[in-house]
Formats: sequence, structure tokens, C-alpha cells
Amino acid sequence: MAAQDIVDSGADARITLRNEPVQARSAARLSALLDAAAAIVDEIGYERLTTAMVAERAGASIGTVYRYFPDRIAVLQALAARNLERVLESTTAELRNEKHENWGSAMTASFAVLVDAFRNEPGFRGLRVGDVLDLRPATHERPFNSIVADGFLDALIDRFGFTDSPELRFRFETVIEVSDALATRAFARVPEGDEAFLAASREVVGLMLSEEFGRP
Repeated sequence: MAAQDIVDSGADARITLRNEPVQARSAARLSALLDAAAAIVDEIGYERLTTAMVAERAGASIGTVYRYFPDRIAVLQALAARNLERVLESTTAELRNEKHENWGSAMTASFAVLVDAFRNEPGFRGLRVGDVLDLRPATHERPFNSIVADGFLDALIDRFGFTDSPELRFRFETVIEVSDALATRAFARVPEGDEAFLAASREVVGLMLSEEFGRP
């Protein structure tokens, strides 16, 4: 499944855009609003973001913001979905890359892509793929990390021919949750990432997946 298909099936249900952009200018305006939101998240965190801040940073009127988003949560959900799409596109491409002779090499490379997103993708370190928003009261939609886990596992199955199963899906989602927690801790106080926690994340992922896939 392509990254956009994953986003369409899971994340877009959360994004309450008032008007879908149908022209290039509208799409560019929406992108500018999300860029502004990402910059604010980097500076003060997602908790304090307001629609007025987004409008001011983007050089737009508050009415422009409300043309696309009903409230600040919708802004954050849209930014999270964009983060999700970008990360899935880059990481799943790495997982499917034929230069990797085994799943261990593929996972290591995809983890490096994810670390780069923490370091360089505006708004990613604070908001990630929206899993922080999943801590709010539960809804019927799937958690963002579940979407990430399925995207990664689909790519590994396509590339290396592993046998799919509900048990494997659960194990892999557990791996993603543990890895995400350690990676998040790595970047909590160190902008470039605490290498000890990043190394621990890689080690835990390798150990947990070796039980399913065998040693690489």
C-alpha cells in the first residue's frame, strides 16, 4: 500500500478541512499555513499553538485559517497527517530498497530516515505523526502509530516475503510503540538526539523482530 493510501484510509478521517484546495494557489496557501504551524510547534510546542499564531506566522488573515480549519486541533491533525505522509513515503521507500539484503539492514536504514525527520523536519520533534494527539480521549479512528506500523510491515512483507498474521501485526505495532517511546525520549532534551537512547531503540527493535523474522 502506498503511503498516500495509508494516509487516506486512516489519517484523513481526522482532518476536518472546511474547504479542500482545488487550485494550486489554494494548495500553496494551505501548505503555508501548515509550515507556519510547524514552525510554531518547534518553538513553543503544540499545546500552546493557536489559530491566531498560525495566521500571523503565515502572513494570512484569521479568516483564511478558518476557511480551512475549524479550530486549532484540526490544524494540528492536518500537520500530523502531513508528517505521517512524508515519513511513510521516505521510510517505506527505504524498506523496499533492493540494496538491503536482509530485514535488519532495511530497518536500520529506515530508522536513520526517522531520526533525520526528528532532527530536520519542522514540527516533527514536537508533534511527530500525531500520536501525541492520540493521548486525548479515545475516538473510533485508528491511532497514528498503528498506521505507521502497518505501513512499515507491509513494506517489509513486500520486500522479504514474510508471512502476514494478526500476531505479527500486533508484535510489530508493539515494536513501533517501544521504538517511538525511546526515540521520543532521545530528542526530549537533546535537539540532535541522545545517542544512548537511539542505540537502545535500535537494539530493542532488533531483538523483538528477531523473534519473528530470525536473525538478519
